[in-house]
Amino acid sequence: MAKYLLLKHYRGAPAAVNDVPMEKWTPEEISAHVRYMDDFAARLEGTGEFVDAQALAPDGMWVRYDGEGRPPVVDGPFAETKDLVAGWMVVDVDSRERAIELAGELSAAPGAGGEPIHEWLEVRPFLGAAPTVTE
Repeated sequence: MAKYLLLKHYRGAPAAVNDVPMEKWTPEEISAHVRYMDDFAARLEGTGEFVDAQALAPDGMWVRYDGEGRPPVVDGPFAETKDLVAGWMVVDVDSRERAIELAGELSAAPGAGGEPIHEWLEVRPFLGAAPTVTE
């Protein structure tokens, strides 16, 4: 088994086939989208492939080390940016192909008008343990 991160990006600018920005969705369309995500996670819990998932708020901040003990903080990310990390799901699957299959299915979550949004998901394997050097 290998863990993969399925990273959801919200694109303020149209980038998916169903390119209506989320802020223009009706409350019912948003509920249907969230229900799809919940049902998808529940199904993967049943197969033992689900690890965790979280949605992220659109506000946040950037922080970096300043060398003086008081890291500067800048508001962001900004919802009006072209690309914003919206959330993620971690799956534990038998193969890369299975991770791709699940990401493709997750990409079909409904959006405006109930149509699949066909969003791009970033699929990243977790970095495994570094090889051990033995002498």
